[in-house]
Amino acid sequence: MRDKLINWALFIGLSLIWGSSFLLMKIGLENLSPYEVASLRILSAGVVLIPFAFRAFKQIPSNKIGFVILSGLIGSFFPAFLFCLAETKLDSALTGMLNSLTPLCAVIIGTTFFKMKTSILKVTGILVGLIGLFFLVSPTGELHLNNFNYILLVILATILYAVNVNVVSRKLGGVGAINTASIAFVFLIIPCLVVLFVSGYFNRSFHQSEIIKSTAAGCVLGMIGTAFATILFYRLVKRAGALFSAMVTYGIPFVAAGWGVVYGEQVTLFQVGCLGIILSGVYLANK
Repeated sequence: MRDKLINWALFIGLSLIWGSSFLLMKIGLENLSPYEVASLRILSAGVVLIPFAFRAFKQIPSNKIGFVILSGLIGSFFPAFLFCLAETKLDSALTGMLNSLTPLCAVIIGTTFFKMKTSILKVTGILVGLIGLFFLVSPTGELHLNNFNYILLVILATILYAVNVNVVSRKLGGVGAINTASIAFVFLIIPCLVVLFVSGYFNRSFHQSEIIKSTAAGCVLGMIGTAFATILFYRLVKRAGALFSAMVTYGIPFVAAGWGVVYGEQVTLFQVGCLGIILSGVYLANK
């Protein structure tokens, strides 16, 4: 009983942390550019994971380092920028809902490019999920068509996440999650510092409370929403297994939608219904 309670506590904690990430991005974007917020997120995660990187360098085979760096780029670096760019126009709640497409994209990418076995159930799940996506981004869902390009940015990010899932499962299956994350994020520290320097972040007036608030949001996003959450997720997988851990996917968008309402964003029952359709497709495709 105690073990189950701990597992559910980790599950709920991860749902809350990852579901809150979209609101933190929105807060960061109030006074910083999307490039600065994304860089602060990855940079702060890398700094937190430095202690783990020393051990990871010794444990990861040299022929796997390239895949670890690739995983960091397509699984964290580029998606972070895509999400921040998208949230300059989209509500955080909608972005969180669209993020639920990741498991669906993982099945599509795996079936198309990585020789994953297909089935009628998987195809049905994909079709159901795409129907939910269609209605979510249609004018009926009270979205403006001029935001469609930003919706595509989120979809591209979920595709990159999906590619990363397949790369990790096939090329880094024997490498621990913490080792993978620590090496990947530490490697990304330098590119993030370059982006912050070029963007003029270090020339900002840090005595202004608004800049401090947005900087804090970006750093908390990285330290808690990325680094700490990765460690928690790895812990949950070891305790409860991959299947139970993957169910976090279903909690994240609802937390994001809840924070969106608190933040004053408009979340309609129609959008929640579309999210339910997408998650039904995810369930069928991964059943």
